[in-house]
Amino acid sequence: MSGPRQHPSEATSRAVERSAGELATLASQRMEEHLRWYRELSAEERSQVGLVAQAGISQFIAWFHQEESHQPSAISIFANAPQELTRSVSLRQTLDLVRTVVDVVESRVESLAGPGDEQLLRESVLRFSREIAFAAAEVYAGAAEARGAWDARLEALVVDAVLRGEADDSMQSRASALGWGDVADVTFVVGSTPTVAGGAVPAVDDLRRSVRQHRVEALAIVQRSRLIAILGGTREASRVVEAVADCFGPGPIVVGPTVPHLFAAGRSARAALSGLAAASAWPDAPRVLESDVVLPERALAGDPPAGRILVERIYRPLAAASHAPLLQTATAYLETGGSLEASARSLFVHPNTVRYRLGRISDVTGYDLTSPREAWTVRIALALGRLALPPTPAGSGRAADNHAPLEETSKVSPATS
Repeated sequence: MSGPRQHPSEATSRAVERSAGELATLASQRMEEHLRWYRELSAEERSQVGLVAQAGISQFIAWFHQEESHQPSAISIFANAPQELTRSVSLRQTLDLVRTVVDVVESRVESLAGPGDEQLLRESVLRFSREIAFAAAEVYAGAAEARGAWDARLEALVVDAVLRGEADDSMQSRASALGWGDVADVTFVVGSTPTVAGGAVPAVDDLRRSVRQHRVEALAIVQRSRLIAILGGTREASRVVEAVADCFGPGPIVVGPTVPHLFAAGRSARAALSGLAAASAWPDAPRVLESDVVLPERALAGDPPAGRILVERIYRPLAAASHAPLLQTATAYLETGGSLEASARSLFVHPNTVRYRLGRISDVTGYDLTSPREAWTVRIALALGRLALPPTPAGSGRAADNHAPLEETSKVSPATS
């Protein structure tokens, strides 16, 4: 704690007061010589910074005259500066200003101080600069805390708008304020909230910090028991999530499809949330999974978009007239438990023909019927496709996909099938 401050002689006080204009001019010259960021400012901004430096010198003089000790105020130094300038001048630059003013006053101590006041003036300058530095740090810390709270509020509003599918002007304004106006390749990710000391804030901060190490932008919030993140600037969201999976709590982490921009993220959000709700139906599901991997579980849980995707990807291509043998083969192969021989007997073809058609099914749909998981997905897709067909009139025979004539039942060469 500082002791009582000694007071300068009247001659020293008057000399310091008369030098205010000269010290401000010297400070501006010194900043021009030594501060690169100051030289890069426009003429108007340099003038405004000069006003700040002059306010600092004026406050030092007023403080130097005080008979009672009081704390200098960093806020009052910026009082006459435009608000835009106070936002653009960083804490480091503010300290550069303080240091420059101190150097200028110290360089004039011998000419300003009366006999015996040299040390007093020098100590007063150092004491003033220390108080201003601490006061400035406090001001900037408060501003950063307020800015962080405001950003967190904006972040929550943007994520909430994505969840509700409200890509309106207010969302665009908030996203732009967060620097997300032009972020491309956006992916919605959801998992459980980890149990950490301090609650939701440390969990969100940890996730955001970990994601940024991979040079990926992130918006993150905790919503009840779910930790939600919107990743931007990457087409490899699953790889990034794998790397930061420890930031989530136990259970599956579902990655939605990547969309072009934030205003289309509602689709990614709906898929990811649907995937998280349905993931429990797959006991052996990986820790991190894409929402498309659990399309059959989502469809069974009553997610209409998932059912439509399965029908469009699998049933419709196989149901095309040109692929009728493939649909028949897929049906027979699934009904016979994946047996080539039994399928061949059912279709009256050679097993090599079945084997060839299975390869064609994989090419057309992207699903391999020899994989149990993918075979089950195809089975669900075929069932959904048939349910979407108009009802078959009574007495018309078997389902429509079995009406196409079997081809080349007597041939055994795969090439002819």
